[in-house]
Amino acid sequence: MRWGIVATLVSVLGLMGCATLRSDLDVPDREAVYDRPLEEMWPEVRGFFTRNDLSFREDQGSRVLETEWRQEFGGSKIAGFFHRYMVVGRRETPTSSKLQIFRITKSLNKALSNNGKELDWGQTARRGAGDNPTSPEDWEEVLAAPRGENSFFAESGQGQRDLVMEWRVFRDVSPRLAKEESAPKPVMVAKASSATSAPSQLAMECGLPILGLGKQAKPGAVLLLGELHGTEEVPRFVAQGACQATVAGIPVTVGLELPLENQTRVDAFLESQGTEHDWLKLMESPFWRSPYPDGRGSEAMANLLEQLRLLRSQGLDVEVFVFDHPKANGQAREDAMAATVVHQVESSPTRFHMVLSGNIHSRTKKGLPWDEQRKPMGYLVSAKLDDVVALDMAYDSGTAWICSVDSKGLRDKLDCGVRDTKGRNNGERYFVHLWDSANAEGYHGVFYVGPVKASEPAVQRGLGRPGANDNSVHPARDEGRRMASVR
Repeated sequence: MRWGIVATLVSVLGLMGCATLRSDLDVPDREAVYDRPLEEMWPEVRGFFTRNDLSFREDQGSRVLETEWRQEFGGSKIAGFFHRYMVVGRRETPTSSKLQIFRITKSLNKALSNNGKELDWGQTARRGAGDNPTSPEDWEEVLAAPRGENSFFAESGQGQRDLVMEWRVFRDVSPRLAKEESAPKPVMVAKASSATSAPSQLAMECGLPILGLGKQAKPGAVLLLGELHGTEEVPRFVAQGACQATVAGIPVTVGLELPLENQTRVDAFLESQGTEHDWLKLMESPFWRSPYPDGRGSEAMANLLEQLRLLRSQGLDVEVFVFDHPKANGQAREDAMAATVVHQVESSPTRFHMVLSGNIHSRTKKGLPWDEQRKPMGYLVSAKLDDVVALDMAYDSGTAWICSVDSKGLRDKLDCGVRDTKGRNNGERYFVHLWDSANAEGYHGVFYVGPVKASEPAVQRGLGRPGANDNSVHPARDEGRRMASVR
């Protein structure tokens, strides 16, 4: 479907006044329309990308440009996701115009492949078996055609409309076109107090904006995320959420269900250079080498720590605490975990807290299927703190690394491995959705992570840095003028 209502400018200042009231994390529900012809608007758009060091190449005469690939979280030693923007200028009327910006995402494998949706998408691709556009007129037909959120797919990449970026460009360019001196100041990232410098907002690549996150990410708020352990997607959701909140100016603290005795190791790793030695020191903990790794010690969880380390290393205000008390059992464990979380939040009331745990612990209603009197961690936390929202994990079918009672039914032994999971397809885009009221388990809504894939224990990937033996490389350079190369 085409996005919502097209914003018509009565005056640049009037619309800019409305735009500045919107959180920079909110995904707009309408397009931004420039009160200038396309020929006047386009040079300023090119200037925006130049000023923000977003190198690009341009298809001369077609008002189409694409930026270079950038890796999420500022570059990493681990396998990850890369992004670039495709920017298309479109004429609305003889005196008005707009931009459509697509974020193209590429993985280093076929994680983004979507069976039955392969489409060779290129601005000068030759016509053959498909019907790829070859001219600006063809582009207009493709972009106007309903296809999800104007998304497209290739074997190892996909692209989706990025309205947040469209409005970031608009807020910068519109005052310049109107020659106004009172242009809004750019949003400043949340800079760590100990950092001497921090990157600009647009210097950071945090992935496609998470729909609905903006309404939850605010100082003093606590977001309890109840997960199914052992997937690649949930840790990436947390890393992207933390990155997007900090570049929007909100300091973030991430809480992880790791044993409390790991706090010193985690702190040391986050302050380190992320060398092989630093990884080995982190992995020396008995937690990562448990004979029954339940998914919390997965490669994806280790990657999450690396991604948060990268954010901190660039001066962004991200902190991490751990809160599990594995030596306690039953209600005593819930009490201890809740006390740790409450202490962390009360000690830093101006931060946004994202707290990740198994979805039994994050419930905010009393009672469990096997114990009606049990008070989960989420129940206790919400009784102590004011602004608490609990979200259950929603996902499409796939796999996860799960520990369960062994095949012979022995409850004193766990059988851990990759298991099929059954979910519901709500697309590929990450989002947060709240209901009108909490459900029977005390969840206020869901966070959706798309199709899931199992993440194996980190130590099974080389007893050191995750990804050390996967031969990952930067995406190959594009061949010719293809917009999304495949491998």
